[in-house]
Amino acid sequence: MSVTGYPWPIETTRLDNGLRVVVSVDRSAPVVAVNLWYDVGSRHEPDGQTGFAHLFEHLMFEGSVNVAKTEHMKLIQGAGGSLNASTNPDRTNYFDTVPAEHLALAMWLEADRMGGLVPALTQETLDNQREVVKNERRQRYENVPYGDAWLRLLPLLYPPGHPYHHPTIGSMDDLNAADLATFQAFHTTYYAPNNVVLTVVGDTSADEVFSLAERYFGALAARRDIPAAPDGRQVPATGTPVRETVRAAVPAPRLYLSHRTHPFGSPGYDAVTVLAAVLGNGRGSRLYQRLADGARIAQPDNLAAYGVDLAHAPAPLIVTATTRPGVTVEELEAGLVKVLDEVATGGVTEAELDRAKALLTTNWWRGLARVDGRADLLSRYATQFGDPARAADRLPNWLAVTTDRVAEIAAEVLSPQDRVTLTYLPEEESA
Repeated sequence: MSVTGYPWPIETTRLDNGLRVVVSVDRSAPVVAVNLWYDVGSRHEPDGQTGFAHLFEHLMFEGSVNVAKTEHMKLIQGAGGSLNASTNPDRTNYFDTVPAEHLALAMWLEADRMGGLVPALTQETLDNQREVVKNERRQRYENVPYGDAWLRLLPLLYPPGHPYHHPTIGSMDDLNAADLATFQAFHTTYYAPNNVVLTVVGDTSADEVFSLAERYFGALAARRDIPAAPDGRQVPATGTPVRETVRAAVPAPRLYLSHRTHPFGSPGYDAVTVLAAVLGNGRGSRLYQRLADGARIAQPDNLAAYGVDLAHAPAPLIVTATTRPGVTVEELEAGLVKVLDEVATGGVTEAELDRAKALLTTNWWRGLARVDGRADLLSRYATQFGDPARAADRLPNWLAVTTDRVAEIAAEVLSPQDRVTLTYLPEEESA
């Protein structure tokens, strides 16, 4: 195991049009992962255009100048590969994993839809995918128990006008209101070679990837006036706790206790990551031991603490728990608060810290076991921190966190004065 956290070589270049290219060679299997991080997510969306970044994730599979609708997927899968995409507040990500001999195909497809989507985008395609996204919102967020928790937490954590105030899925009204020209302008603004990182990991060479990148992406024009996202790094502490209670079709009361912490990638967030593992990662965690095995007031399967890796604002630490039958939500909240207060005032033990670090180490290497996991990691660090090699620091930074540092960060971020509490109650309890 490498103490650096990333033992594979990394080579980079930048094309004349600004495209950043990252290559990490691994000859252990004849596959390659092609990963693109566009520096556009929901935090870039202006008022009235929420959900645009996510909708473009869908539109990018609907055809471009030289590729017919759905053909991108057919070609990759027909070559024995896999592909997908995702959007979050910070970026939009497209990724393909293919046998090494089909690297050129994957890179050509990605270049064609980067430069050729707008001429191929029709009103029919837009209307179709707009309905798909609206249906996704219903299925994933609105019509499942607790599904809209994230949609509710964001505006409670971040004030109006903050880039993280609204969710990636966007609002129905904004998706309905935008016309074809508005969507074309959004793509033209953000889908430019100087606003993306292209990472290739696997059975290839840096020379091959750099040559293919120049061949397929080199002629695409840079965009010189890409607007920056609003600055969300400062979120004034109100000193007043925020609460919201939702009565919905849920099977049992559930609580979400959330605190703003530090941006992902910062030393403070490294300590928060370790703190979250101590609090709520698995059966040996403090919350599980106290509330699931001990007091038996929380359901074991829904008890967790985790950070949300947002890089451009104080990222949230979320603690969530669901009541066991016969337990009131007030009893559960009191139990959660007691555990948080214990950690904030008394710190954690060396045994708890060692366990948390072991879990984080295992999860880190599990994520790097596949070439697609490594490609995504390098794209992230190149996009968000300007250097893919900084990924090597993450695991050592976690392992360097001490019990004193965990106690310090817990006392800082777990303040009840700035806590956001979201409570779900079954509909029958509202009677």
